[in-house]
Amino acid sequence: MRVPLSWLKDYVEITLPVEQLAEKLTLAGLEVEQITYVGLPGSELPWDRDKIFVGQILEVTRHPNADRLLLATVDYGAAQPITVVTGAPNIRPGDRGQKVALALRGARLYDGHKPGKAIMVLKEATLRGIKNDSMVCSEKELGLSEDHEGILILPDDAPVGAPLADYLGDVVLEIAILPSFARAASIIGVAREVAALTGQTVRYPAMDFTAEGDPVEGQLRIEIRDPKRNPRFTASIIHGVTLAPSPFWMRRRLTLCGMRPINNVVDISNYVMLELGQPTHAFDLDAVRVGPSGTRIIITRPAEAGETLQTLDGQLRTLQPGDILVCDEIGPLSLAGVMGGAESEVKETTRNLLFEVAAWDNISIRKTARHHNLSSEAAYRFARGVHPSLAIPAQQRALHLLQRYAGGVIARGILDAYPSPARKVTVALNLERVNRLLGADIPFEEMGRILRALEFDIQPDRNAPAVVHVTAPEHRLDIEGEHDLIEEIARVHGYDRLPETLMRDELPAAQGEPMFEFEEQVRDLLVDAGLQEVVCYRLTTPEQEARLLAADAPGEAPAYVTLANPLNPERTVMRRTLLPGLLEVLANNLRHNSPRIALFEVGPVYLPQAEGQLPDEQPRLAIALSGARHRPSWRSRDGQMDFYDLKGVVEFLLDGLHVDEVSYEPAAHPSYHPGRSAVVRACHPPHPVLGIFGELHPVVRARWDLPVDRPVLIADFDLRALREAVTSERTIRDLPRFPAVVEDLSIIVPETMRAAEVIQAIHRAGGALLYAVRLFDVYRGEQVGTGKKSLAFSLTYQAEDRTLTDKDVEKVRAQIIRALEGQLGAIVRR
Repeated sequence: MRVPLSWLKDYVEITLPVEQLAEKLTLAGLEVEQITYVGLPGSELPWDRDKIFVGQILEVTRHPNADRLLLATVDYGAAQPITVVTGAPNIRPGDRGQKVALALRGARLYDGHKPGKAIMVLKEATLRGIKNDSMVCSEKELGLSEDHEGILILPDDAPVGAPLADYLGDVVLEIAILPSFARAASIIGVAREVAALTGQTVRYPAMDFTAEGDPVEGQLRIEIRDPKRNPRFTASIIHGVTLAPSPFWMRRRLTLCGMRPINNVVDISNYVMLELGQPTHAFDLDAVRVGPSGTRIIITRPAEAGETLQTLDGQLRTLQPGDILVCDEIGPLSLAGVMGGAESEVKETTRNLLFEVAAWDNISIRKTARHHNLSSEAAYRFARGVHPSLAIPAQQRALHLLQRYAGGVIARGILDAYPSPARKVTVALNLERVNRLLGADIPFEEMGRILRALEFDIQPDRNAPAVVHVTAPEHRLDIEGEHDLIEEIARVHGYDRLPETLMRDELPAAQGEPMFEFEEQVRDLLVDAGLQEVVCYRLTTPEQEARLLAADAPGEAPAYVTLANPLNPERTVMRRTLLPGLLEVLANNLRHNSPRIALFEVGPVYLPQAEGQLPDEQPRLAIALSGARHRPSWRSRDGQMDFYDLKGVVEFLLDGLHVDEVSYEPAAHPSYHPGRSAVVRACHPPHPVLGIFGELHPVVRARWDLPVDRPVLIADFDLRALREAVTSERTIRDLPRFPAVVEDLSIIVPETMRAAEVIQAIHRAGGALLYAVRLFDVYRGEQVGTGKKSLAFSLTYQAEDRTLTDKDVEKVRAQIIRALEGQLGAIVRR
């Protein structure tokens, strides 16, 4: 929420520098995320105090050499006025007396004729024969808005000759309003906090008005059909209003708060909402239809299935039974608490108003706003909770402003339907317990001051001197018990002022968490391999995960852990796989032309269990690679990463984890490219699957809009199975004392035979003297025949107790060749 300091000062004295005030608010729970300076030092473009002034037009005449240009003589407090050439359409020859913003030569402004915020320096120029070195400024040139249709006309009370920074300069605090601080989602709400934190007193705005019209009871009735969802509805009527622009100060404040001024009626409705935290809504009274009863009746009710309403944004919305509507006897007028209807909105022809201030159930409003994907300032506040007691003060404040700035005759009385008034909350507070729980020594008088500053009523207990009875103010919905009052005392007193106390007892011995430590080891190894960790959303949709399959999987659709009340239609279920989130991150990075992406995520997936049981949170590892094998440099010009690069990462990980014996088997999975994927199994019984890796299927790649000029490689591992495959006993060998003998062996085998089968056969036949086997070449061609391939291996022989002779090596080699020819039908290439 944006809070202009100039507006805040209307209701509370500001005694601290802005930075200190922001720190105090943040420590008290109202986090100031940003401080924005407007026209002051610290802003992107401060207004020069000696070059930009408040001026007053003394005379406007036509330019002698241009039909569309004017000459404006402006007084800005100097000895002589200055004449400015301007083409502003909102002043005319003969005008005088308007207050304007005048910039002199050398002033830095935004260029009003360029898009965005291009800064220019005002220089002398000749415009159709007349020298000009000054400017009367538009809002865009000053950075106040994007409006460049005319110059900024200031209020009549603007002091001529004053630096514009003194008159219009401001500071805006951007405050994050947490759900527990909903009562502070207004200027008055923040003022209450500032008053309590700095020892000041809140000043409330004027709410007086004169009602001289016919009684409202004879003109309107209210019918609430669901008091739980609509606990209170108030309405007033004004005849003969005049629609016009709002006063400058109101438009200025709305703009600083991020709202677009529209007209006096709509702006007053928004202004009261920002000021008091109570949303309001103005209807065109003549659009409220008279039904069979013969009088106007406002009905609040749940929507009926299939009912429709065109909202103010022009969208025709199909309503759901959970929506609450404001209706007349004929049909819906507005989507209660969220957005008004187009048919009953205030238009240029509107002369009579029905002004609504109501309270709505926060859960219903939240569901409606989410279902219709509607975000509004009113829904933001109602969804967090607005106390029904704010309705009448907001009515009074709005009527005060409407009478002053829109005219008209106010009907006598305010209709107030309040079927079940909210009860006052009174809590017994033991002051001694406050200090005991906080570990502090706050005087009782200070506790009372804090609570009274927050507008709590305090009455002593006659029988217990240390106990007081505290009644919550009407605007508070969050006070339930003593703990809430203790929290209020602690945060206003200052969490940073609470003493630190060390534990007297010794801390218990730390106990390790094996699975957590294993996950950390996985992370460290993958980072060492050059990958970067990412953390993706754990919420997704079934449709998003279904995109991962190139073809529809046979059988029933997988079950999900489903959220009962999702906050976002794209986050409705708990994920069953890490890959969609990882692919989304990969796609976003590749769109920025990243030459090489190597990512991984370690996290849980959520598998539903029997009804009433918590889901199985299965830890998983996902990897995604794409792009150049190495980062581009003058030394490396190799190609794109492929299946074997990913296999290398997998082998590095398994080796680092001491998963010693695994097998790689061809995989057939609808997410992976046929023939370019593998399943990793542990070699120990029952040979569990550790994971699957390979190239992403082209159909799946297209769904994520991934580039087609490079492979996309993914892996998915079960960390539980991986941890169980870790070898607990590790064999450590001395450094060899005797030299090794290395020789090559090339054989021809059927195309379908896996190299892993051959390596296993070589190891079995080679025995203890065969130290290592490495495949270094694969050849297919006419020389080996159709349906066959040539595999070339490097064999390393070594003994721990002697230097091997040629006879030793020849004997082992012969054993290996016999095994390959006899067991596998291989042909040795001579």
